[in-house]
Amino acid sequence: AYAVLSDAEKKKQYDTFGSTQFHQRYSQEDIFRNFDINEILRQFNFGGGSQNIHFGGGGPGGFSFFGNQTRGGCGGGGCGGQMKGQDLTYQITVTLEDVMNGAERNITLRTNGKAQNVSVRIPKGIEEGKKLRLKEKGGASPDGGLPGDLFLKVEIAPHDRFVREGDDLVTEKLVTFSEACLGTKVEVETIEGKKFVVTIPPGSVNESRLRLKGHGLPMGPIGERGDLYVKVGVAVPKELNQEQEDLIRDLQKAGL
Repeated sequence: AYAVLSDAEKKKQYDTFGSTQFHQRYSQEDIFRNFDINEILRQFNFGGGSQNIHFGGGGPGGFSFFGNQTRGGCGGGGCGGQMKGQDLTYQITVTLEDVMNGAERNITLRTNGKAQNVSVRIPKGIEEGKKLRLKEKGGASPDGGLPGDLFLKVEIAPHDRFVREGDDLVTEKLVTFSEACLGTKVEVETIEGKKFVVTIPPGSVNESRLRLKGHGLPMGPIGERGDLYVKVGVAVPKELNQEQEDLIRDLQKAGL
């Protein structure tokens, strides 16, 4: 529209004959002949550019908004107008041990219709949902340009002993009602296999927590770690023998 309105004669023809007859009288080449896009750029404060962009008579190969750069102008080297291949995203499942220690994984993916073996490093402390980027391991370019990138979205597999909460880990220890009332000691094993004896204090309630500082997951590459929390679970028996039931009733009468 700007190419028409900025030319007085073309604007007059457009106003006289309307859109349909105007385009019958003028080709695309006629409309854009001697049209200078730099004038538009200057009016929108994009002047002072280093490119001299001008639409002349068209010619074979069309026009480019990037001066004289046209498709294939760099001899197949992946520059100019060549298209980059499509970025691909796959999901990769890692364990909490991988998050704890870091890992190197070799995986086989099917890209561009064929199997591709890639090696990927799992950094310590990586979070669920993060994406690992493998440069130029994605889809092939349709015209000889650079391949796209491959992104691996991280999923962390459920663990049989630990639940992750940010950089912290939570493990549960079950105690009986009497142990919760009187206190007890339990053995706790960390994710790297170290064992500690933890004291459950008297009067502990269900889901109360005890902290083992610095025994959680790494906080990235800086060396610090989150904490390990021991969550107390008070086990309530589903069935009681007669002796146990009598004792519970005695406790109930005593106000417990």
